Amino acid sequence: MTADGPRLRPQDLLRVTAHPTGDAVVLAAAGELDLLSAPVLGDEVATALAGAPALLVIDLSEVTFLASIGITVLVEARRSAGPGTRVRVVAPETGVVHRTLGLTGLHDALAVAPTRAAALAG
Repeated sequence: MTADGPRLRPQDLLRVTAHPTGDAVVLAAAGELDLLSAPVLGDEVATALAGAPALLVIDLSEVTFLASIGITVLVEARRSAGPGTRVRVVAPETGVVHRTLGLTGLHDALAVAPTRAAALAG
């Protein structure tokens, strides 16, 4: 508690849950991906990549806001993945994340899939 009231924590804005699935790791994010919360996802991505999975799926189906720093985390995940790790991003076609990534022209670079099942299959 601060003099101004309760302090907002990054994990209050964004929750990330890791789900190992065979030779893949799915990171399911829910909430707002902004300047304050981006390190939450970045830390989970780093932890997942340290295990060198064959596939890292970053599922943003439940993300309601995506700031540019969140896009940076996604691009860095792709750059940081070793040669044996593919990175896919899940962004439903009707969601804000899909629209934002479309405007930036990153659909192909981030291997965006509309569903988690499609990301795991591709």
